[in-house]
Amino acid sequence: MRRAIYPGSFDPVTLGHLDIIKRAAAIFDELIVCISVNSAKPSGLFSPQERMELVRAVTEDLPNVRVDCSQELVAEYARRNRARVLVKGLRAVSDYESEIQMAMLNAKLYPKLDTVFLYTRPKYAFLSSTVVKELARYGADLSDFVPRQIIEQVRAKVARGGQDGILHSEKE
Repeated sequence: MRRAIYPGSFDPVTLGHLDIIKRAAAIFDELIVCISVNSAKPSGLFSPQERMELVRAVTEDLPNVRVDCSQELVAEYARRNRARVLVKGLRAVSDYESEIQMAMLNAKLYPKLDTVFLYTRPKYAFLSSTVVKELARYGADLSDFVPRQIIEQVRAKVARGGQDGILHSEKE
């Protein structure tokens, strides 16, 4: 079985993320979307459990997609889940520079692990979770940025100020 992992913060999941998920799900027998919890980053808008629920809501029509959460190194998570491929989306050359370093580090930690890069479609190249949160804070129409199933949850969460009442921004 060809199992791949698509790790990320997904805070919240965007249409760009969903595009990568759908394309990767068409390539691999199983795709695990792993909500990665980075202890070095401040808490996000949504809790890891809420992020999992949002990703499940937008991928329920993809039977080979599973959603999980992890606080461990991605390479260790991949080894434990017997996955040999990481999927990463690239928006710009600057993404490539940092992602290639991570790919080499992950391969050093788990030599059987390869990273596959999927380019972001041009219509999503500017899109990030940070952009979505900023647009939501100003009441912008989110329909071109976030899957329709979760627009109201994003709006409500931003209106409440995030997990703990304070909206944190995190660089993606």
